[in-house]
Amino acid sequence: MRDLVYTAFMSLDGVVDSPGGGPGEEHRSGGWVFKDVEFLPEAFALKGEELAETTALMFGRRSYEAFAPTWRDSQDHAAYKDLPKYVVSSTISQDSLVDGWGETTILRSTTDVAELKKGEGGAIFIHGSAELARGLSDAGLIDRYNLLVFPVLLGAGKSLFSDADRERQRLRLRDSQGYPNGVVKLLYDVAG
Repeated sequence: MRDLVYTAFMSLDGVVDSPGGGPGEEHRSGGWVFKDVEFLPEAFALKGEELAETTALMFGRRSYEAFAPTWRDSQDHAAYKDLPKYVVSSTISQDSLVDGWGETTILRSTTDVAELKKGEGGAIFIHGSAELARGLSDAGLIDRYNLLVFPVLLGAGKSLFSDADRERQRLRLRDSQGYPNGVVKLLYDVAG
């Protein structure tokens, strides 16, 4: 069974939308990760730790379309180039996939994601893709959350968590650490 890990920069009020403020991020507070918080390398060390554990990447359509052309040519993301990638979308076509960024498979439903998880291999990391994460969480398919929570309240934007009336889901703290710039690392396993 493969673990599905959602990783995100998140505001204290739960917004995961537009942290970098790059193209395709029209959120009025886009770029919030770097605007109001001092950069401390140790606060971002989690990203390197995740890279060592990542065996595949998963995206929703919009996040794939934003990340793939940029990450394909980015030295910071070079280690992701040859990893298998999965795009969960009912609308994306094979012709829309980005060339030169490794093997990419389109999954059409949460059922396809559940089948993928049953296979052999290591952790699959989801970056961005807030709507996908909410749907997978509601379907009970997320195994872990790796969150860097920033000391900012955005008031608007895509929330990581659904407001659907669903069964309670317990989380078990795996690791946490606070940093002098106010960022807090929170790693949670989904306990049931």
